[in-house]
Amino acid sequence: MARNTGSGYRKGAVTKRSQFQAPNGNYVKRDASTGRFMDQKTSGGAFKGVRKES
Repeated sequence: MARNTGSGYRKGAVTKRSQFQAPNGNYVKRDASTGRFMDQKTSGGAFKGVRKES
């Protein structure tokens, strides 16, 4: 389980999640076990602590 440190980063990885960059430039978070899309980040940048798909 990832923990917030209060210093702008997370300690540890978020488990069972991955992210990729959609054609519109936003990052989309995906549940690794079901493959369903969970969330889309619209404020720019990537999700913290979530592994990136290639």
